Amino acid sequence: MACDILCFSHLRWHFMYHRPHHLMSRYARERRVFYIEEPIQHRGPSRLQISRSREGVTVVVPNVPPGLVREQVDAIQRHLLAGLLKEHEISSFITWFYTPMAVPLTRELQPLAVIYDSMDELALTSPAPPKLQDCERELFARADLVFTDSQSMYESKRPFSQNVTAFPSSVDPDHFKHARGDLPEFGVPRGVPRPRLGYHGAIDERLDFSLVAGIADARPDWQLVLVGPVRTSQLEKLPRRPNIHYLGPKPYGKLPAYLAHWDVGILPFALNEATRFISSTQTLEILSAGKPVVATNIRDVVEPHGRQGLVQVADTPESFVDAAAGAMGPQQRSWDIAVDALLATTSWQQTWDHMQALVTAATVRHAWQGPTDGRPEQLQPAESNAIQFGRSSAGVGTAVGRGRPRVGNDEAE
Repeated sequence: MACDILCFSHLRWHFMYHRPHHLMSRYARERRVFYIEEPIQHRGPSRLQISRSREGVTVVVPNVPPGLVREQVDAIQRHLLAGLLKEHEISSFITWFYTPMAVPLTRELQPLAVIYDSMDELALTSPAPPKLQDCERELFARADLVFTDSQSMYESKRPFSQNVTAFPSSVDPDHFKHARGDLPEFGVPRGVPRPRLGYHGAIDERLDFSLVAGIADARPDWQLVLVGPVRTSQLEKLPRRPNIHYLGPKPYGKLPAYLAHWDVGILPFALNEATRFISSTQTLEILSAGKPVVATNIRDVVEPHGRQGLVQVADTPESFVDAAAGAMGPQQRSWDIAVDALLATTSWQQTWDHMQALVTAATVRHAWQGPTDGRPEQLQPAESNAIQFGRSSAGVGTAVGRGRPRVGNDEAE
């Protein structure tokens, strides 16, 4: 690909290292990436706050006056965006969306391709952004490619686009395999005994706090170590126990040192609308670290990892404690072999390579047909011969990175 990316995201670049970071950082090795966040309120003239990340990504944060309605904020952002394109001489580019709410900012643009990477079902957030569904319908009509980060999200989006491909959350296995070595024990407070059950990720409404409290109460001799930012709205809901430790957010580069000194990795997700389409990046990261995993009954964790016996599944404090107790101690050699076999099939680099091939094909099509004019078409359900999954022996679609997507009747990567 020989064009820039304008990436519109609802996630702050400097909040947590997530899917956009893995993908946009890889593209930034080749071409310019402008990562455009949602606006923040700022007293004074409207402006773009621009910085450069250590990965080479240009992070763009619109600053707008407080007290404006959405239409006014969008108008300001369109003006600022036009200035960004002019100042940085951005003429050949792809628009890449993580949030449909950025669609009104881009209607006048002429990208070489439009990509929608659907990783969060924002309609299930509380409160959901106004006009979100209208913007998503328009984005489906405009998008050359729609990517999803889970099988369940794939099935949710497939009726609305003929060009949907699942790219499940992946992993940098070499990074997290450092946790299998002898790393210094700075990843826990001084004096915290073992065994330690560890979680890393955002601490918000997606976690089952009653389950966490139940595990801590059932085994006060176990230590629960939670690494990650706590959403402000959840502070009063956090269970407080002597054996529950909240360590706050940690740099991605240091996560292996934390995982290295856990006995079991836990994913105590709540079973609610917020986790209905979740694709847990932590699963493969913990497995890469050589640690057993116990998780609640999240669909994209159970299938395939639970079915394959790589992750133990439990939903109550009693069953969770039993599963964690059984998982402690040296793992069977067969489990180690199965984990490494899984990790050999997927990585963020492989995911990016597969995505890049599809995006390159889309830009080539536009080179012949002309850039998209951004005008939405009537949204219709996808035809049955659109991009689909191949079928596994269990009858479940296999996603890119753990199998190849099917385009029409031909295998493609």
